[in-house]
Amino acid sequence: MSTVIEEKARELCETIVAQPEWMSIRNRIDAFLSDDATRGQFDAVNDKGRSLHEKQHSGVPLNGQEIADFEKQRDALLKNPVARGFLEAQDELHEIQHSVQKYISKTLQLGRVPTDADLKEEGSCGEGCGCHH
Repeated sequence: MSTVIEEKARELCETIVAQPEWMSIRNRIDAFLSDDATRGQFDAVNDKGRSLHEKQHSGVPLNGQEIADFEKQRDALLKNPVARGFLEAQDELHEIQHSVQKYISKTLQLGRVPTDADLKEEGSCGEGCGCHH
């Protein structure tokens, strides 16, 4: 059984990468990965956001200047077309992954191939998904 499942999983992967949207996603990710300045900008914003989150989580109040500096860095990052393209590509990848996981999860949950109605049911995708349905 696992050989058949692996074959079908491989076919699904081939289908995903054959989609026209896939090349656009890959191009935006590759553009980001090859742009050292944008990656540095992205890392700096993430590091600053993480630092502020940890500070706030530990009960230390944030001052207005820290928040303003972070927002300024984040806004500059979002104005960078390479960074914005990368973030959009990440979102698109998440949507693909979420769709595939939803089908598989529903199949395993129901013991049959889900219908469109099954898939439209509101509810969580499962613990740790992060989609907040």
